[in-house]
Amino acid sequence: MKIDSSLNILGSLPDWNLVTVFLNSTTGSMKKSGGIHTYTAIKTDKSVMRFEKAILGTLIRFANANVESMMRDVLNHEQVTHNSLLLLFWNASYNNELLHYLNLHLFFPAFYSGRISIKKNEVSACIRDLKETEDDLKKWSDSTIEVTASKYLTLLKKFHLMEGELNKTIIHPYLNDQQFVQFVYWLKAISTKPNLLESEWLGYCFSERSVLLERLMQKKYSRYFHLNFTGDKLTIETLLPYSNLYDVLTKS
Repeated sequence: MKIDSSLNILGSLPDWNLVTVFLNSTTGSMKKSGGIHTYTAIKTDKSVMRFEKAILGTLIRFANANVESMMRDVLNHEQVTHNSLLLLFWNASYNNELLHYLNLHLFFPAFYSGRISIKKNEVSACIRDLKETEDDLKKWSDSTIEVTASKYLTLLKKFHLMEGELNKTIIHPYLNDQQFVQFVYWLKAISTKPNLLESEWLGYCFSERSVLLERLMQKKYSRYFHLNFTGDKLTIETLLPYSNLYDVLTKS
């Protein structure tokens, strides 16, 4: 695994509008067009550059052209919204191996078992277990692990997947039709296995597999994708160019 401090940095990000700023600009171009502080209230250039690196490496780094097209359309039209934050959560989880690991070992097991909350000490323990096998973590101090555990839960709150202050509780989102179709297109774009039932990303739809399959088969989605399900194999063919998806979804 490749592990860095991005979770700590993003968990501390005070101005999420920087996501859309860095989608189309850099700190260099910002300095040339009036200065960094015309874009954000973050006090120092050094802090902005630190956030820029984490944003570019985790939130808006794209696996391929299809993911980039879909993400850019949503962010350019909506800026930072509940809908775009959901896409950013999916994309960040794909790009950041530690985030994905904690999601698979903590968040989703708690989510699907009906638990109310995740405690910071659970996250800390999970990271310490991972430290035994991952070289990038061996240099992390106990204080770094504790901060990362706290920032992970804060980041889930920023993605609207948890709520509360000291004792954060899990939110159980239901994807509306637009978000559901976007999930299918994202899943198809990032999956390396033809059989999507084997994908480790299925759980990111926030619904049990049986519920997901029933919803995929609903006729109202047939204009967006074709599927073939044989009981132990699921393949999906997307029908729209990724560059047109947002316009079709928001105008239909």
